[in-house]
Amino acid sequence: MALYETGRICVKVVGREAGSRCVVLEQKGTNYVMITGPKKISGVRRRLCNIRHLEPLETVLKISAGADDEAVEKAIADAGLTEKFREKIRIQL
Repeated sequence: MALYETGRICVKVVGREAGSRCVVLEQKGTNYVMITGPKKISGVRRRLCNIRHLEPLETVLKISAGADDEAVEKAIADAGLTEKFREKIRIQL
């Protein structure tokens, strides 16, 4: 089991999107993953992200690798997490 598996919900801890939740879409090598917010919900656009910039949470959504934003939105809505994705998390350093 990988820590950054497909469907894992994470929080961005670095950059302009810090404090926003995102979903891992697929692993790209050893240090990078493809993530999405989706942008309509959390403001995080689909992009490659270094795993050092993410804090994984315990929740995993049931999505396929490389799923489009509509499928991710549906999975978030089905899990009842839409409102949590809309709010930012305050990060304590």
